[in-house]
Amino acid sequence: MARKRKGLDISGWLVVDKPAGMTSTAVVNKVRWAYEAKKAGHAGTLDPEATGVLAVALGEATKTVPYITDALKAYRFTTRLGQATNTDDAEGEVIASSDTRPDDDAIKAALPSFEGDVMQVPPQFSAVKIDGERAYKRARDGEEMEIAARPLFVDELSFVERPDADHVVLDLVCGKGGYVRSIARDLGEMLGCKGHVTTLRRLWSGPFEASDGLTLAQIDEMAKSPDLDGFLRPLEDGLFDLPELRCTPEGAARLRNGNPGMVFSSEAEYGDEAWASFDGKAVAVGTYRAGELHPSRVFVL
Repeated sequence: MARKRKGLDISGWLVVDKPAGMTSTAVVNKVRWAYEAKKAGHAGTLDPEATGVLAVALGEATKTVPYITDALKAYRFTTRLGQATNTDDAEGEVIASSDTRPDDDAIKAALPSFEGDVMQVPPQFSAVKIDGERAYKRARDGEEMEIAARPLFVDELSFVERPDADHVVLDLVCGKGGYVRSIARDLGEMLGCKGHVTTLRRLWSGPFEASDGLTLAQIDEMAKSPDLDGFLRPLEDGLFDLPELRCTPEGAARLRNGNPGMVFSSEAEYGDEAWASFDGKAVAVGTYRAGELHPSRVFVL
């Protein structure tokens, strides 16, 4: 018999302002410990040296993680001009350099070419799988790999400031699967000066903003106390981008048993993915068809 995981049945989202020097998994483990929760996960990995929004889902909220992972996210990052590294960030070894320094106008003129539906090659040091093995593991062994370009939607790439000739600060808003390090690398190549990321901060992720995030010091201070519960955001926040359909008591009962249930729709169209609520609480996510929601995920609350 499988051992039952210990912990509390607690569901919701906590927004963490992740510090540099810590993995996303370590932050999730800290939050799970602080809430004594059975289950936790995050919506979108941040590199260890990156800071900013890490949205941590607890309990039944983990079922809504894909919707935050797929949502637009915003980053502010600094690119070091004149140097390329093997990791495309400041943690790697410099593998090429250039004395060329483009002016501000040249940088601004290059940015629109990165917007829209683009193809992006992930860094050599990334979690992309090559023949079943993580690319970063093979890169650590000195292997150079051909990594296929992947589609990415970039909503906006904008110029923020130029602190000095060697650095430029940019804002990026993009969809799922984007590598900021690849943007810095490719921009440096386009400008003929090389480039890599030196600082990276996620400003927001879907409905979650860095300004609302707790620091690890705050989490430690309030751990395992009711004070921390006040910062837990509802599971429903993870469904912000889907139409909400209200259901009858009978519809809610059917949905909770995994069956299609009657819902009232003012927004959803036939075939849309949506979520059903009863008394303001999420019941299920599924496909809307002719007055019913056909569930794909059911929430046990």
